[in-house]
Amino acid sequence: MALEMRELLESIPQTGKVCWIGVRPARKESVVVLDSVKVSLEKGLDGDRFDGKAGGKRQVTLIQKEHLAVIGSILGQDAVDPVLLRRNIVVQGINLVSLKRQLFAIGDAVLQGTGACAPCSRMEEALGAGGYNAMRGHGGLTATVVQAGTIKVGDEVKFRPTGRLSLPT
Repeated sequence: MALEMRELLESIPQTGKVCWIGVRPARKESVVVLDSVKVSLEKGLDGDRFDGKAGGKRQVTLIQKEHLAVIGSILGQDAVDPVLLRRNIVVQGINLVSLKRQLFAIGDAVLQGTGACAPCSRMEEALGAGGYNAMRGHGGLTATVVQAGTIKVGDEVKFRPTGRLSLPT
């Protein structure tokens, strides 16, 4: 029996894992790599430059570890260092696109995917010529905080089948 599209969208059996965490203290400042980070409804990730944007669609940015190798391959090099990409969390083992508009837990925090994390023009500077286009389609996911908590390297990333965010497509 074939599953309906809604059932497919709301069934994500894979569990991911946090591989890396980083915060950006200020615009154009170096990323600070962390083993864990506190997450709040009001500020997003503790110490990140987007601190204070309560309910903002971009409180947390995530990228798939698998895409680091893809981006590197497009650029003719090894997997890129996540520090260069300025995302907050690198995960592996789960398709982040499937979490768009969905609730998901990382550690004891709960996030909701809000949209694609498109690359910015700084990727040319960070990755070299073609960096921006190498990132297109591989930039990851933006999210908002639904439940405060702590996220640590090694934490599981799990889909929470309790609801979808209503955003325009």
